[in-house]
Amino acid sequence: MPPRNDAALEFLLTRRSRPAKTLTAPAPSRQELVSLLTAAARSPDHGKLEPWRFVVLEQGAMARLADLAEARGRALGKQDEDIAKGRAQFDQGILAVAVIEVQKDSPKIPAIEQTYSAGAVCLALLNAALAAGWGANWLSGWPSHDRAFCAEGLGLEAHERVAGLIHIATETSAPPDRPRPDLETITTWVSA
Repeated sequence: MPPRNDAALEFLLTRRSRPAKTLTAPAPSRQELVSLLTAAARSPDHGKLEPWRFVVLEQGAMARLADLAEARGRALGKQDEDIAKGRAQFDQGILAVAVIEVQKDSPKIPAIEQTYSAGAVCLALLNAALAAGWGANWLSGWPSHDRAFCAEGLGLEAHERVAGLIHIATETSAPPDRPRPDLETITTWVSA
């Protein structure tokens, strides 16, 4: 039997995201965040393309992004409720890391595998933050899918898109666990 890492397994079996709106200061320092980013960058990456990068959104950027989300929502004709929701994640944000998918031309690695790698980075960063004792949540929201918001607010180029916004700060309360998938209904065993 291979050696076990029971602490890591227990963490994965009990991990729980913390709602971003319940996070408060302090957030990780730059030095602390570098450790979390380093862990996230160890994600599976077929072909070693690094089809992702990080944009760290510190507190000072949040007000600008909230205003931009509101302006873009109005320009797009969004309902007031949608505009408020798009704005709130930045109004309430302390620190977030935008994980940016960067599609790379490759004759061997399909685009979908690069997308999966960017998603793996999001989950790895979320789990690294939680394992380090921070509260963390993986969000997106309509602003992160709006090309103009992404170009102006985050400096994204045409071949880039937001895979996720990982909010990281101090948790104020631990949420109750939510219902989890029924493994019997989602698992097929193939023996021959």
